[in-house]
Amino acid sequence: MLNFKIIFRVLGLFLIIESVFMGLSGIVSLAYIEVAAKYLFYSAGITLSFGLLLQLLGLKAKKTIGRREGYIIVSLVWIVFSAFGLLPFYLSKSIPSITDSFFETMSGFTTTGSSILNDIEALPYGMLFWRSIIQWLGGIGIIVISLAVLPFLGVGGMQLFAAEVPGPTADKLTPKVHETAKRLWLIYIILTAAETLLLRFGGMNWFDAVNHAFTTMATGGYSTKQASVAYWDSDFIHYVIIIFMFLAGTNFSLTFFAINGKPGKMWKNEEFQYYLWFVVIFSAIIASGLIIEHHIGYGTAIRDALFQVVSIVTTTGYATADYELWVPFLMTVMFVLMFFGGSAGSTGGGPKIVRIVMLLKNSVYELNRLIHPNAVLPIRYNRSVVSQEIVTNVLAFFVFYILVVLVSIVIMSSIGLDFETAVGSVVTCVGNIGPGLGEVGPADNFANIPMVGKWYLAFIMLLGRLELFTVLVVLSPAFWKK
Repeated sequence: MLNFKIIFRVLGLFLIIESVFMGLSGIVSLAYIEVAAKYLFYSAGITLSFGLLLQLLGLKAKKTIGRREGYIIVSLVWIVFSAFGLLPFYLSKSIPSITDSFFETMSGFTTTGSSILNDIEALPYGMLFWRSIIQWLGGIGIIVISLAVLPFLGVGGMQLFAAEVPGPTADKLTPKVHETAKRLWLIYIILTAAETLLLRFGGMNWFDAVNHAFTTMATGGYSTKQASVAYWDSDFIHYVIIIFMFLAGTNFSLTFFAINGKPGKMWKNEEFQYYLWFVVIFSAIIASGLIIEHHIGYGTAIRDALFQVVSIVTTTGYATADYELWVPFLMTVMFVLMFFGGSAGSTGGGPKIVRIVMLLKNSVYELNRLIHPNAVLPIRYNRSVVSQEIVTNVLAFFVFYILVVLVSIVIMSSIGLDFETAVGSVVTCVGNIGPGLGEVGPADNFANIPMVGKWYLAFIMLLGRLELFTVLVVLSPAFWKK
């Protein structure tokens, strides 16, 4: 039987945490003497009240989280966070539609970065800060943050960790999950602070530097400017963001080891090697195309190519150039990159590099097995044999991923979107990327998507953020049987 009391208690804790950050955004708004501050404080009060109510409903709960409870909490928390997170936007009329407010908030928490805003600079500073904070929280993972707190409630967090990090390699830095969460949290804060200082040194004001550091490390891509990072025509700022997007898309366990004097673990890691080479090779292809076909100077071509490739591969979604204006071949390359994703254990979305590597290896090994039918050719990853269970899981993931994409394209086409926009909106939302193709390209937004389409895209953002299986398991009838 499901332990509903522990579900209420944990969700209540999450809402209390959310209310604290809403209050922080309200303080920022007060500092700028904005009317919007009161709406942030109203929202924080409402969120805190519901959080405390859920805590009361969860009193005397059995202090154990089973696998089923873990899946339910992880799936529900993004919806609950978004339902309350939209309040500041809606109450202040910064985003006067419930649908648009929910879409913007879900896009933030899932670090997708797709937006409905046509004039971002018109938002009050407090709302812009809240918009960045929700991505920052979503980036490290609401669950991972809370793992450091749950032990104080007497609640173990391993089931939440397993549900939140469902990929092939959920590396732990320490035997205790809450200690792992603390270390990940510390790395996240250090890198965010470092990027803030560098961006400020590069010419951004403190507000823009903090906000862009939040959304870079979250691989979210929300900007304080309608033109995104292209607003700043600065090589230094662009390269700083490129470096930190790359770091955000790297497995945080490897970053932890590198910071602690063990960089060899990073350089020897097979996923990191492929991640680095993918970025280098595709950037070289794009830069060559920009130089040859668009007659762009070498320096600008290399910078634009690196920025766009790293932004899409890590699923950050910032833009300094409109790839839809490039020749078809280069635009196609950018579309292909939307199916990559960051490293496992990073804040990036998408299928993840490790799955791409295993899929490629399995394809090559199957070819070799046909040539040498009697040979024993196991798949190896980081010099270890990969179990058949993991290979099967990876293959199943890609089957489900493609099915979700295809079905979603049909659904989005059926509500009146042209094919290019339907494909672009689906691929970017399920991959948690941000910009897509057609009417939702890097120079456009999602404002003109029909209401039903926005709700559906918000759903597949969640599906993609939790890597399909977590949500699909909860939606399956067998999950709810005793």
